[in-house]
Amino acid sequence: MKDQVYYGKGINQLEDDNPDLYELVNNLNSTVWNGKSLDYKTQKLIAIGIAASRADARATKKQIQSAIQELGITKDEIVDVLRVVLLTSGMPAFSKSLQILNSVTAAIEEE
Repeated sequence: MKDQVYYGKGINQLEDDNPDLYELVNNLNSTVWNGKSLDYKTQKLIAIGIAASRADARATKKQIQSAIQELGITKDEIVDVLRVVLLTSGMPAFSKSLQILNSVTAAIEEE
């Protein structure tokens, strides 16, 4: 796993204001992403599915971006996850997530 990356402004500020609490969050994050049976890639795909099923646009975008950039997860792999989202959470969550995936991959291709 790469270095810790937190997208929330609160967590980043916590490092300076409350280093002991930041260390606790950091340790929890490391523990969660260090599965005993599932590898990091599989865990990341699950995280994408959870964020997408909640129709949380910001979280879905951040999970997709980090999956592609950190782990080289492909668009096809993410679409497979989104198919499960379609089945379990319905068309609105699936459609919104697919739009996010397409915008993220288009932005990466432009770089």
